[in-house]
Amino acid sequence: MEKVQGEMEIERWERSEEMSDAEKKVIQETWSTVYANCEDVGVSILIRFFVNFPSAKQYFSQFKHMEDPLEMERSLQLRKHARRVMGAINSVVENIYDSEKVSSVLALVGKAHAVKHKVEPVYFKILSGIMLEVLAEEYANEFTPEVQRAWAKMRSLIYTHVTAAYKEEPPGDGGGSGGRSSSKVTEPLPQT
Repeated sequence: MEKVQGEMEIERWERSEEMSDAEKKVIQETWSTVYANCEDVGVSILIRFFVNFPSAKQYFSQFKHMEDPLEMERSLQLRKHARRVMGAINSVVENIYDSEKVSSVLALVGKAHAVKHKVEPVYFKILSGIMLEVLAEEYANEFTPEVQRAWAKMRSLIYTHVTAAYKEEPPGDGGGSGGRSSSKVTEPLPQT
């Protein structure tokens, strides 16, 4: 059976490529620079995410009404969430050589967002793409093509592990998460 371009892209996204030890080292080295400014970088990522994909704000009662990027930047709740996002990524980067720990950290993130917050999984793909855009812009000297390739693998790893929680069948549900992953986001996907 032939696959259309979009289906092939989705299937490719659902598999993460193995990272070499050299790529893991590059990720840890570049992340140490980024994490020194984790809150500001995290806020920049979330603001771009919410400005470009305002439908994502529906999951955040504290700042879903905000339209102005400056208001978002000053929001203590948005800053707190930015720290939480960057902290989760930091846990992955710190444990990048321990695949079980990475899986555990990302499974917790996935379960919380799938079960508790009911966030559509496509938003992880979008957010991780925006993260790479912001990092490549704000750290242009560090984010060489080689570094960007390593981070593209990291993006895929994060997406694959986080969204695995959406494929698990919730206890007593009998039907899995079925319909959740078929929702459409109406804003255009970012070019990465």
